[in-house]
Amino acid sequence: MLTERTLSTTGIDAIALKPTECDVRAALDLGVETVAIDYEGREHLPDAATLRALADNLTVYLTTPVRADGFDALGDGSLVERVPPDVGRVLVAGNAAYLTEAERARAVAPRLRAALADYHEDAPAPWVGTEGIERLALAAGGVQYDLLGRATERELRALRAVGFDGEVAVYAPTVLTADEDAILDALGGYVSRRRAVRRALPDGAATDRTATGRAREVLLAAADDFALVGTAESVREQVDALHEAGATTVVGYPARGPAAFR
Repeated sequence: MLTERTLSTTGIDAIALKPTECDVRAALDLGVETVAIDYEGREHLPDAATLRALADNLTVYLTTPVRADGFDALGDGSLVERVPPDVGRVLVAGNAAYLTEAERARAVAPRLRAALADYHEDAPAPWVGTEGIERLALAAGGVQYDLLGRATERELRALRAVGFDGEVAVYAPTVLTADEDAILDALGGYVSRRRAVRRALPDGAATDRTATGRAREVLLAAADDFALVGTAESVREQVDALHEAGATTVVGYPARGPAAFR
């Protein structure tokens, strides 16, 4: 069971949960103050009662793709009505895997601008997902929401050095173990989709615990680059480094599930 002591040891500020993997109401028992709920298609969107139960006790952020029907500020915005006014939103372009062809063709910039203009004043400050739209996100404002990567610390320092004083949240898949097989089972598929990792992997290589040789080396190195991996104490060192570089919030996604996040 994920415990408050575990989170205190790791230094992680918030937890991200995927509604296809767990009942997001589990956040109420995890000893956290902030939870971010990932978007995995409208059919998996938590209902209003669930969001209300969470928001009554926690700071809640719900990922909403601005190009998707239901969250389109320039079109169908019907799903926004299901979101309690005090639930914060993570405004993202949207992963193509969860969008129709018509949705993928929609322009991001005007929809992001309109969503920010219509943002409810009772909600926490919006987070703007930067993946694939880094410049647009920075220009739009809000809390910048970055995926952890090889260059994250360097980029954070550069932003602070040129005077950027806004908030930056960093999303990081997290595995609290040093066991290589467990790390590969939890993260191998995720890191293998990164372009640099994909290029470095041998053709047809396994990406889970069965990976061997060069593939295993590449995947384990990538796990260190794109995730928080290791004991709670070593993860704390990584989180501290992100904070020192300029991250204001580190959001950990328990890649082995909340129950395995010990």
